[in-house]
Amino acid sequence: PPQVKSGKQRKVMGVLDIYGFEIFQDNGFEQFIINYCNEKLQQIFILMTLKEEQEEYVREGIQWTPVEFFDNSIICNLIENSKGGILAMLDEECLRPGVVNEDTFLTKLNQLFATHKHYESKETQNARHVMDASLPPHCFRIHHYAGKVTYNVRGFIEKNNDLLFRDLSQAMWAARHTLLRSLFPEGDPQKVSLKLPPTAGCQFKSSVATLMKNLYSKNPNYIRCIKPNETKAPMLFTPELVLAQVRYLGLMENVRVRRAGYAFRKGLGHPVGAAGGPLARGLRGSDPPRLPLRGREGVKVLLSELAFPPEELAFGHTKIFIRSPHT
Repeated sequence: PPQVKSGKQRKVMGVLDIYGFEIFQDNGFEQFIINYCNEKLQQIFILMTLKEEQEEYVREGIQWTPVEFFDNSIICNLIENSKGGILAMLDEECLRPGVVNEDTFLTKLNQLFATHKHYESKETQNARHVMDASLPPHCFRIHHYAGKVTYNVRGFIEKNNDLLFRDLSQAMWAARHTLLRSLFPEGDPQKVSLKLPPTAGCQFKSSVATLMKNLYSKNPNYIRCIKPNETKAPMLFTPELVLAQVRYLGLMENVRVRRAGYAFRKGLGHPVGAAGGPLARGLRGSDPPRLPLRGREGVKVLLSELAFPPEELAFGHTKIFIRSPHT
């Protein structure tokens, strides 16, 4: 919200800078949680784009047509479900007594998600008699909205466990530095807990939830940055690289949402033509208007001569809405 200082209102803008999906030759725990965050961001981008579209139609008095789009909540639930998601299963393995390793973790995932359409591994493929040499053992694959990513489970248990000793956190807190205290709040002697510290996955999930809550309360604008080539050289365009970025940035989904309604809109606030001017004379056989045609009525007169199908156009209070790029 705007902040007031010395009697003047000051607007505050926040910036969230994120690269996007990570798909490497070998993807581990880091790529898994980064791509989980991207799934959540994609979810909020689509929902807020739909919300913005709907609000625009309501403001302009245009009938709203429900838009069909891919809802990636099924992928988010696969990862974050507190009663049976991948992060919950990982935490369970980290805290379970006895022999714990990545093999037991992967076995549990294979049993739990054997029929999930966005999860697969070598074992689930074998059960379905699928021959796929691209999916090695000790890995699972998630069908993200941006594409399929194969994760190697080696290191998941170790990296998910937060092995920072309590006395180190207390030492950081005792430094009396504001930044250090914000980074190590568990070092506060008044908040000492004998519970096991939260896992890295649990902390990341909480951080993502806080970020989502913050974004939902804002009025966002998006800037999509696309790298045209790997070397950042001028006048060099690599179609395959750009196509991959268009997909994992969610641009296709945004375009589909826009085109499901009226893809283009233009303000109606300017004169269309003066009496006897070239525009008025150009209306086939019609009498020149006596006054300049302004706004909505002027645009209606012009477009009535062009014989567009009625479903291609819609007139709002201040804008004209055009359905297809061809029109």
